[in-house]
Order: sequence, then C-alpha cells, then structure tokens
Amino acid sequence: MPELPEVEYATRIARDACVGKVLASVRALHASPRRTLPDAVAETLAGDRIVEVTRRGKHQLLRLATGRTLHVHFRMTGDWRVTRSASIPARFARVVFDFTDGTRLALDDSRALAVVALHPPGIDPLPDLGPEATAESFDAAWLVQHFTGRRTPIKPALLDQRLVAGIGNIYASEALWYAKIDPTCRVDGLTKTSLAAVAAGVKRALRKALDRAERYYGADGASTTGRFNVYDREGGGCRRCGVAIVRITQAARSTYFCPTCQA
Repeated sequence: MPELPEVEYATRIARDACVGKVLASVRALHASPRRTLPDAVAETLAGDRIVEVTRRGKHQLLRLATGRTLHVHFRMTGDWRVTRSASIPARFARVVFDFTDGTRLALDDSRALAVVALHPPGIDPLPDLGPEATAESFDAAWLVQHFTGRRTPIKPALLDQRLVAGIGNIYASEALWYAKIDPTCRVDGLTKTSLAAVAAGVKRALRKALDRAERYYGADGASTTGRFNVYDREGGGCRRCGVAIVRITQAARSTYFCPTCQA
C-alpha cells in the first residue's frame, strides 16, 4: 500500500529512468489503465520527451516537453520496474513506457488498480491536497484549524488527503503510536498539545521510512518500510511497554495500537 515514503522511492526510480528521454511508445496492457489511458491517447505520446518527474503526496507527475502531464497514482500495489525494451513485459506490467534509447519503464501492479492519465498543458491533474506530511506547515495550528467542528476519530481523519498529503493506513497507525494517542479519540476532544504530538508523530514515522529509503535507494528490491512498531503486529509486544498490540477496524480499515501506551 504505497504511501509517501514508498511513492518517493518510486519517484526517484522513475526520475533516474526517464528524465531527458524520448518516448518511442506507450502501451496500456490491461483494461483497467486503458480506461484512463486509452490506446488512441497513448499513441500520441510517441516522440514526446519527459523533462521532469515530481511527487506530491501519493501522486507522481511526469512532465512532458509538449507541456502535457502524465499523472500516475499507484493506489494499492503499484511500483516501477526498469528493464530493456526488447524484454518480455513482466506478468503484472500494466503500462509500458519504451524509450528511443532501448530502455523501458514499466508500471507493475498486481491488483491493476493504479491510474495513469494524460492531461493537456495548463491543467492541474491533482486533487485537493493538504500540506505534505513532512512540511513545516503541517503542525498543531493547521490541525486545530481544520478539525474545528469535526467529530471524526483521529486515525480516520489522518487518512483525509485534504488534511495532509501522503499519509495512509500504515503510517497513520505508526504516527499515533509515536504520539501516544488513542486512535479512537475524536478530534474535537484533543488538545493543542496532543495535536502537536500527532503532527510530530507523523513526521517521525515518515522520517524513519524516508531515511530507510535513502539508505537503500538503488538496491534491488529494497523495502522502504523497515520494522513497524504497531502496524500489522496484532498480538506482538509493544516496543515501549511490552503489552500486546491490538487491532480494530475503523472506516473499513485495520488500525493497530497499544492499549496501554495509547490509552
């Protein structure tokens, strides 16, 4: 489930693989990505050059010399694979970018849920996004401002990309463990001090994952996640107090927390 650290890692792969290169062809190999990148549209990309690859939250933007933008959103399981154009596409290759220098960048996505779409010049393809989860502007004051009048539990609230860009189910649980905040607490019941701890916990969780991505960037198959404190560790001992980690369901998603440290 790619979140900010994983998408940042993938963005670096795409940037190194394609910036400055000219597209020979683009093919959507599965019906799902073909809905947003139909064959007739993909064919117009031949001869264009990729000038920049950037990330915003969980979204990737491939800027083209013609002023157009390819918007890529992995959603659940997407990743990039770099190979030679002459090779047979991997089993889960969904969109294939072949370049005139004989290299290939392929979107690998076992669930076929990733989205690739081409936008004309002057169009911002991004949805309404809050500040980056690692930005200075994401702080207690921002949370106080945006939680006014809301009664949502804090864990589901952190998944709202309009509040903060880049956080998903994994790092929301990790952040609240660092903050020592119960994930079921309603946002209107949290003090400014508690919200400051939440913002700091988000940044700490992401900094750990990003640091790992930096260490392993370029390593074959390296994971950016490392060892989690609570996520997917139901029944395992809390790394602070040893009490068994609990899993509950919030907004149809699993939430993991320590019932003692986060009480």
